Order: sequence, then C-alpha cells, then structure tokens
Amino acid sequence: MNNKNNERVYRMSFASVYPHYITKAEKKGKTKAEVDEIIFWLTGYNEQTLQQHLDDKTNFKDFFGQAPQINPNASKITGVICGYRIEEIEEMLMRQIRYLDKMIDELAKGRKMEKILRK
Repeated sequence: MNNKNNERVYRMSFASVYPHYITKAEKKGKTKAEVDEIIFWLTGYNEQTLQQHLDDKTNFKDFFGQAPQINPNASKITGVICGYRIEEIEEMLMRQIRYLDKMIDELAKGRKMEKILRK
C-alpha cells in the first residue's frame, strides 16, 4: 500500500463512508444497529459519540485516533480485505480501518455477531 493512497483514505470523512457500511449490511438483511454495534465494539464509541463524529465529519485518522479504546481483541481479526492480508498491514491506522471493513464484510456475509465480535 502506498502512503499517498493511505493519506487520501485518512483524510476521508467517516461520515462519507458510514452510509455505505449500512447499505452493504441492509442489502443482506442486516441492520444499522448491527453496523453500529460493530463500530462500538471496535472503537469504544457509543451512540452519542459516534453521532458527534458523523455530525462533525471527522476524518478516518481522527475517528480512530480519538477512539476511546480500540478493542484488544481486534488483533484476532485476520484474513484478506481489498487484496491485503490484514495482519500484515504495518500502519496501525490503516489496519484499524481494514478491521472495520472486514467486520462489515462478515456481517454482510451473514456471519454470526458473536463470531464477528471475536467472542
């Protein structure tokens, strides 16, 4: 992954991508609540703090940088997303973004929530 591309992703507002996560889930019969549950689990945000970041159009860099707590079990999220093996992504911020992508993918593929949340 080149750094220029990473920087472009980091500057994107989380609010611009969030509706795509929901659409992807809903197309497969899943819900916004399930998408939010994944985000809360991964970042430590809650409904109010997530909404604040959406309203403020926080970029990905700050969204993850300001997260109350990245779930310690996030490191159990492995596999390939967008052609990259998650556990081999060196930049932690990009890895965290890909964790979220992977979890939303798993939700859309009908994986059970307890498995997605690495319980």
